[in-house]
This record gives sequence, structure tokens and C-alpha cells, in this order.
Amino acid sequence: MSIDRRAELGEFLRSRRARLNPAEVGLPDYGGRRRVPGLRREELALLAGVSVDHYVRLEQGRTLQFSEEVLDAVARALQLDATEREHLYRLARPYQPQVYQGTGRREPQEVRPGLRRLLESATDVPAYVVGLGTDVLAWNRLAAALLTDFGTLAPHERNLAWLICHDEGFRAVFADPAKKMADVAAYVRFDIGRHPADPALGALVAQLCRNPEFAEIWARHDVRDKTHGSYTYRNAVVGEITLDYETFRAPDDPDQALIMQTVPEGSPAEAALQLLAAWVQAVRASSTAP
Repeated sequence: MSIDRRAELGEFLRSRRARLNPAEVGLPDYGGRRRVPGLRREELALLAGVSVDHYVRLEQGRTLQFSEEVLDAVARALQLDATEREHLYRLARPYQPQVYQGTGRREPQEVRPGLRRLLESATDVPAYVVGLGTDVLAWNRLAAALLTDFGTLAPHERNLAWLICHDEGFRAVFADPAKKMADVAAYVRFDIGRHPADPALGALVAQLCRNPEFAEIWARHDVRDKTHGSYTYRNAVVGEITLDYETFRAPDDPDQALIMQTVPEGSPAEAALQLLAAWVQAVRASSTAP
């Protein structure tokens, strides 16, 4: 199954309208109860400087041939950030569907050998490669010690969104699992905007939304790219540790991202991460000893 791009566009725009109220954007509020939260379509059209009919056609997905000027105006009126603006453009402009070689499915993503060697050489920081829909494609030993041993999981379970929805052990790794679930939902939605015809992504979303908590988050229509940030983890070896992460997109495959965890020099987190790395090396040495 694939995502209905027109429906996705309409729901996204309605969710962004719901975040705003007349007073916040300088419009008069004449009081009275509103049937829906946020701005009305007429108010949004006024802010954007487009006709009400033009905006309604956009929100209802009646045509996907809107000009850059109209989309820019709507994005400004909705106060979209850079990632949300990109998401709007991808949903509201003509889309060239990816060819799946007649199979109805995309080919499995492959990590280049050089990138795998880079992961293996990073022995002092947790690192892993994420593909479309938060599939975990490769990882190093320290990432396995911090998050979960991906090598012991079935292939369909090596997915951050699936794990945060279905694996209590993985959820327990995060001090704030609700934040992690919200983040991965936003990352999956970002991928949906880039590949709305991908049947695997559509099937993944349908499965994840069977989890009521995820379904509630998904209905917010938040969209984010995975760039940088931090998480606090609870680890059996070193206890609670807060790590920053940085994301690097593969230049020849933007659907793959290398995630590397870092810590400030001289911080308690650095000492804890060094201890975890030493533990990983000790376990490896003992398993390879004659």
C-alpha cells in the first residue's frame, strides 16, 4: 500500500492551521465558539494573500499544480519551519514516482563496504546507519551496547519506529521514550513526503498506527529531519548517560544517514562512554580468546 498524497497534504495543512489562532497572527477574533481549533480557511487565505477558493483547492488536493509563489505565501502564513516547508512542497507539487522494477517493492537498501568499515573503526563512539522509514541498516558494537543488539533481531524488527512501539526493552533504554516515539514518527513522516508512493513505507505506517500511542502522535502531522540533538539513555553498564548526536547524509544516497553519538570533552558523559567502550572491548576480547 502507498500513502494517499492528496489526503496527506490536506491533513498536514489542517494540522498546521490548528496550531495558530487569530490573535497570534494579528487577526481580529470576534469571539464565539469555533467548530475547529486554530485559523479558519478564510483567515489563512487572507493571511497568505490568496483567494479562499485557491486555498481550499490546495487543502483538498484538487490539483497539484500550485505555483512556488502560492506555496511560499501559504508556508509563511502557517509559520512553517524549513523542514515543514520542504514537506509542503513535496506533497503539493507534481511527483515523479520511483520505479520499483515491476515488483511493487523497492530493493533492499545496501550500505557500502567503505561505510561499514568506517562504522567498525569508530570504537569510541556509538554509530549506526539509518535508511528509509528508520530502518537500521548497519551499526557498530558500541551502538549495540547502548541501544540494543540489532544482530539478534529479525530483519523487520531492525527499525527504530517498530522497536519504540513494540519492544519494551528498547523503550526502557530511553529516559523519555515518549519523546523518542514522537521523533521517529516525525522522521517517518519526512520520508513519506519524499517517497509518498513507497508501498513499504505505507505498510510500515499502517502497522505502527495499530499502537494507540503512536497513532495519536501520528495524527499531529509533525515532520522533522534527523539532523542533530541529544537523548538521555539508561544503560545497564554505565547507568544514565546523555549523548549528543550528529547526522551525516550519504552524498550518493540521501535515504541513508550515518548517526554518530558525541559527548563534551571532560564531561561525566565522556567518562561513562569510555567505560562502556572499555566494557565492549573486554567482552569482545573474552569472546575471541582461545
